Amino acid sequence: MLEIDDIEVYYGDAQAIFGLSLEVGEGEVVTLVGSNGAGKTTTLRAVAGIRAPRSGDIRFEGESLLKIPPHERAERGIALVPEGRELWPQMSVRENLELGAFGKRARGRVEESLGQVMSLFPRLEERADQLAGSLSGGEQQMCAIGRALMSKPRLLMFDEPSLGLAPILVRQVFETVRHLHADEGLTILLVEQNLRKALESADRGYVIETGRIKTEGPSKELLQDETIRSAYLGI
Repeated sequence: MLEIDDIEVYYGDAQAIFGLSLEVGEGEVVTLVGSNGAGKTTTLRAVAGIRAPRSGDIRFEGESLLKIPPHERAERGIALVPEGRELWPQMSVRENLELGAFGKRARGRVEESLGQVMSLFPRLEERADQLAGSLSGGEQQMCAIGRALMSKPRLLMFDEPSLGLAPILVRQVFETVRHLHADEGLTILLVEQNLRKALESADRGYVIETGRIKTEGPSKELLQDETIRSAYLGI
């Protein structure tokens, strides 16, 4: 479904990604893990169209995305749950969710999609008229996920979904990821610093260091890799 082929990404003159390649097959959960500043968020921004690579290619269902603007990528079924949620704090929960369905494909199914999101996150139904900025961290993450789901995505990208959440909420987030994959059939690209939780939720994983893929493989194998266990799990 998604192919990232040898991309290089810069912020001004500073290079953040060096020849990075990865693939996400339809129906997979693939995780990209690594330390803070390794290039995980930049990779997702490149896929979403927020940060254009200077070289290489990004293909979605075989078609290059390089000349496709971000809003058209969303229309084609690519959605991002950004790091830090990035809600509109002075708008209500309902308004934030409705804005997720701005695309033509999703616009005619707003009420249906709202019902599905509220069913998945009953707390959002209780808070529907509350300002998004007044929600707790866990509720804001629910709203950010719900907003992405409103666009009717086929590829859902998560950027650090557990960041800043209490352990019980971290478990709920990863249960949601598993539900969206197993029950809703979504293809998922998951970026996460919590390597253990990410690999336990994914089919395959890539480990990124300073903008380069260091290693990749089935999640179970990566969890047993002694180098990775020592560097990222402290074992």
